[in-house]
Order: sequence, then C-alpha cells, then structure tokens
Amino acid sequence: MSNQLLGAKRRSRLLPFAFCLLTSAALSAGCRQDMHDAPRYDPLEESAIWRNGMSALPLVHGTVARGHLNDDSARDEGKVDGKPVTTFPFPITRADLDRGQERFNIYCAPCHDRTGSGNGMVVQRGYRQAASYHIDRLRDAPVGYFFDVITNGFGVMPDYKAQIPVDDRWRIIAYVRALQLARHATTADVPAADLGKLDPPAAANAGAAKEAGPKAGGGQE
Repeated sequence: MSNQLLGAKRRSRLLPFAFCLLTSAALSAGCRQDMHDAPRYDPLEESAIWRNGMSALPLVHGTVARGHLNDDSARDEGKVDGKPVTTFPFPITRADLDRGQERFNIYCAPCHDRTGSGNGMVVQRGYRQAASYHIDRLRDAPVGYFFDVITNGFGVMPDYKAQIPVDDRWRIIAYVRALQLARHATTADVPAADLGKLDPPAAANAGAAKEAGPKAGGGQE
C-alpha cells in the first residue's frame, strides 16, 4: 500500500512538469515563420505563372468601381461647381429614350405613374402623393436637379444610386423631358415635314394655325 502511495506522489509531482512541457511544445509550434516568410508577389513584380508575365492581373470584366474614382462631375454628379447642369453630358439618341422609358416604367412609374402625373399605383394605395413632372417648377428645373434627386433621394423618395447606373439615370431624365414635352406640346412644335404623320384633324389645325400666324402679326412660341 505504501508503494502505491509513493507512486501516486511521484505522479503528482511530475504532472506540473508534463504540463509545462506540453505548453512549451504548443507555443513552439505557433512561433513558426510561415506567415512571415510565405512566398508572395510585390506590386508589379514579374510572374512566371501567367502568360503575360505579370503578377498583377487586369480586373475582371464588369468589375464595379467603388469610391470617388470619377473625374467628370457633370456626368457622375449632375453638377459643375456645385450647381446643377442644364444640359445632358452625352447626346441622347432614340435608343437612349427607349432605354429611359423602360427604366422609368420599372423604377419611377409605381409612384409617378407612366405619364409622370404623380398618381402611380403605390400612391393610389396610400403612399404619400408623388410630384407631377408637369408642374411649372419641375418643367423649369435643370436636368442636373433630376439627377441629384434620383441619386440622393428627396423627401420620402429613396435614393436609387445603387439600383440605377449613372448613364441610365440620364436616360430616365431624358424620357421625363419627353413626357413633359408631350404633355405641353402643340402641333406648332411639329416640324413641317412630319405634319403629314399626324391625324388629319390635327394636321389641318396645325396648317390653319401657321397660315393665321403671319396675318396676326407674329408667330407662336
């Protein structure tokens, strides 16, 4: 019995040494220099792996830039020197208008309706009244103002900068301008070469208005 007690005492004395030994081994394993000495490329260093010999590969097509990387404030912010621009930053084509109409019907029409009168389905179901694009204030607003509202939101309208790319915002604005023109245009605004494309009564009225204009001593605005 005494031998067993003696053995137990010896084992109890050895336990702290064994614990220290295991701890030292674990710490030694964690002090390896693999993370510090791991093979890696320095910026613009050559590489024998890739065909072009470069370690820095070009960005994948479609990569979205983040941050303030654009220098064209008129195109990307709708402002120059802090003031809204009054002209579009690129020529608007028929294809741009068609794209603008498509994007407008997706993002804007639920509140502003497809005519831009501010009576979309969301409004009809209780959402706050949306603005009509046909009021004088918005008819006279510069295009840069609309770009800022789409980008940053206004009132209860949220921003759409994450959903709508920059160029599509301009296309939507071009379509809004088309809606405004369509609401307030007259046949006098139609080029003479296109009058024949109108319905017969409209074309006749336009012709009569043009004949009456010079006799009255002035043209139409």
